[in-house]
Amino acid sequence: MHVLLSELAQKELIQVEEGIRYGFLADTDLLFDRSSGTIIGFEIRDRASKIPFLQKKEASKQYIPWSEIVLIGEHRILFGRTHFLDGAEFDE
Repeated sequence: MHVLLSELAQKELIQVEEGIRYGFLADTDLLFDRSSGTIIGFEIRDRASKIPFLQKKEASKQYIPWSEIVLIGEHRILFGRTHFLDGAEFDE
């Protein structure tokens, strides 16, 4: 089965255990290993940062590791859980 990146971007991200909606894949940033090109996961953008009066101080960034993807369905991507980004873990 072949899927275009534009089709993946339109899929909604849902955390399976708690049923939390995280928006659409298009609202995330792709994390990948520069040397190998391997996909690490998808960084979740802070929704509150889009609205100035809701901004939080130093919010911890979260991402969905590729290994947590459970199912890519017709309309949704189901995943296990998010992880926190650790600056030492990724090269900027």
